[in-house]
Amino acid sequence: MSSTLNSDSTHLHHRNIDIDMNAKPTRLLKADIATAAAPTTEDDEMEPLPSQPNGARIIAEQSYVQTSMQYFDRILVGFDARWRNWIIRGIFSLIMLVGFAKLVSMGPLVVSLVILLIQIKCFQEIINIGYVVYKSHNLPWFRTLSWYFLFTSNYWLYGESLIHHFGFLMNRNNFLQPLVTYHRMIAFLLYTSGFVGFVLSLKKTYYLKQFTLFGYTHITLMILVTSSHQMIQNICEGMIWFIFPVSLIICNDIMAYMFGFFYGRTPLTKLSPKKTWEGFIGGGVSTLIFGFIFAGVLSSYQFFICPLEYDEEIMGLSMSCIPLHLFQKTTYLMPKPFSLLKRTLELYPFQLHSLVLSLFASSIGPFGGFFASGFKRAFRIKDFAATIPGHGGFVDRFDCQIIMALFTNVYISTFAHVASPHRILQQVLALTPESREEFLRLLRNHVKA
Repeated sequence: MSSTLNSDSTHLHHRNIDIDMNAKPTRLLKADIATAAAPTTEDDEMEPLPSQPNGARIIAEQSYVQTSMQYFDRILVGFDARWRNWIIRGIFSLIMLVGFAKLVSMGPLVVSLVILLIQIKCFQEIINIGYVVYKSHNLPWFRTLSWYFLFTSNYWLYGESLIHHFGFLMNRNNFLQPLVTYHRMIAFLLYTSGFVGFVLSLKKTYYLKQFTLFGYTHITLMILVTSSHQMIQNICEGMIWFIFPVSLIICNDIMAYMFGFFYGRTPLTKLSPKKTWEGFIGGGVSTLIFGFIFAGVLSSYQFFICPLEYDEEIMGLSMSCIPLHLFQKTTYLMPKPFSLLKRTLELYPFQLHSLVLSLFASSIGPFGGFFASGFKRAFRIKDFAATIPGHGGFVDRFDCQIIMALFTNVYISTFAHVASPHRILQQVLALTPESREEFLRLLRNHVKA
């Protein structure tokens, strides 16, 4: 009996080896190969990706990032690696800043579209990590279902936003009217179809891995789709609610890097050893000063402060409005210690709100980056991708923007939201004729009272 068991176990052992040795070769994506070669913004002590299964082979393909880095290396041959990375990072930071300014000038609709495209790119980078790590198990439908759930999530959330802001217009179109009426049911059925597809794809012996990836996909959707949706909601309240928080994170990131590069001595967190207390504090103080000044500049332009609304008179989107109290200059009495120098100070109330937003961006915002660093360490990678030389992938650049967008949306709804007559009118126009009559009757009674 014992010899039989030994024989069987030996046979199984050899079978396992044969399976591993004959495993289907896997191919890493271009972005994953580029990640290993591109300069990174994280520490150099990061562990490499897990080794591939037996029989797997990696086919390296040179990317445009590698080519550009080789070009910069030839130009900056006289500098050491630290300064080369600083210069390259600075060049591409400047390019991104110019691109951001150009994007803002193109208006809220273009900005919203770009946010959606960035969300899709970030989703691709995160899902590719799961795909590279787990694809050796030949799990069925992982990527297909992941992208399907992304489509479903966007259809639901962005559909809700469109209906909320422009539902009365969509109801005028015979094709769009059913989509408005049955939007939530359609979204639910789409998700249910994906859920059923996942259950049918379950593969024996891989249940745990498949459910892990199912959760991985949904957590990614919750973070990315929700934050990008909230960011677009912020734009609808006025471009200032998008430009200002995004600029705060950009300022904090740049200044923290600068202070850390030149003065950094004390490590801030083990998750990202190159981050220092000097950079954290220097970036925070710089962000508070920048935010207060920049808030005053933005508050003086209607293009930035007016909510995105549809105007029936011009039959299009309107970017003009009567400024809210937040964006009207107000005279404040100076407290006693400062009143000796100046008794009153004229400010936009939004500048006072900017201090809260700046404080959050400089103190809590960086934890979005620390969270991403922990995620990368968990999967033993340095960057999410190598799309932007000197910076990594899109997720590496927008990790702090996620939590900032969510906070801004909560802050608006709590402290700054004011009912808009235009939006109330749109909601009234979306009512049935009988409901409009009832609304007018109630409004007359309320006004008379």
